[in-house]
Amino acid sequence: MADPRSVSIVIPAFNESAAVAEVVRALASAAPWREILVVDDGSSDDTSAQAAAAGACVIRHPYNKGNGAAVKSGIRAASGEFVLIVDGDGQHQPADAQRLVEPLGEYDLVVGARSGYTQAGLTRRLGNGALNQLASYLSNHAIPDLTSGFRAARRDHLIEFLPLLPNGFSTPTTTTLAFLRAGYNVKFEPVHARARVGTSKIRLSSDGPKFLLIMLRVMTIFSPLRIFVPLAAASAAAGAAYGLWTVVMSGKIANGAVLLLMFGVIVFLVGLVSEQIAALRFDGRR
Repeated sequence: MADPRSVSIVIPAFNESAAVAEVVRALASAAPWREILVVDDGSSDDTSAQAAAAGACVIRHPYNKGNGAAVKSGIRAASGEFVLIVDGDGQHQPADAQRLVEPLGEYDLVVGARSGYTQAGLTRRLGNGALNQLASYLSNHAIPDLTSGFRAARRDHLIEFLPLLPNGFSTPTTTTLAFLRAGYNVKFEPVHARARVGTSKIRLSSDGPKFLLIMLRVMTIFSPLRIFVPLAAASAAAGAAYGLWTVVMSGKIANGAVLLLMFGVIVFLVGLVSEQIAALRFDGRR
């Protein structure tokens, strides 16, 4: 079990002056953390002043870079062996923060998995559910909450994947999939999320496709056959079915059927090469 004194808390915040001070005070009273870092991502309000007055160490971006950029700045500045990332909007409870930290040591990443009914809005719940299902298939691991920003991890492992982390809102997606595909121990701890203070910065219509692209990108890097094999099989099956139909109907195989079969073979071979490159990447890193 990780000692709270070895845990640095990172709170990315953008225009969260209404909530960030209470978040900092509640966390500070919950356990003797090593440090509480608030990364003000170019806020136009007094987020920095509120956080500093509550006792946090404030890191300020001169302009808004994105939630992921704020998290990365916090990870770089953290001095603890472990890092706990907490949203600055007040939806996470200090008692849950302690529960996320407890399994660290045995686990390399602990994610606060929100129950479905605590995630705001029907559209958001449906969108997150679809992303969770797709991510579970791509990673071959059950993922109950892919997009939760409430998570604790070994700092060294987060540093390892820092170049992969985007500057936008897909940092939780990337870290979850990267840790799973790298073979690290990942635990999903059920938590109850409160209603956030203020309005969410995430828009499903614009950020949803970005999450999907991030998932495909990460899985192409770490486990490409999970993507290439289904595409190759679908193309080969379509080509075989079309070719059989044209042979029965006209006595010869259509050019389109041959192209589909060849496309399936090529995609499969590209997947094999990508899988070898991914394996060499990890072997070289170790």
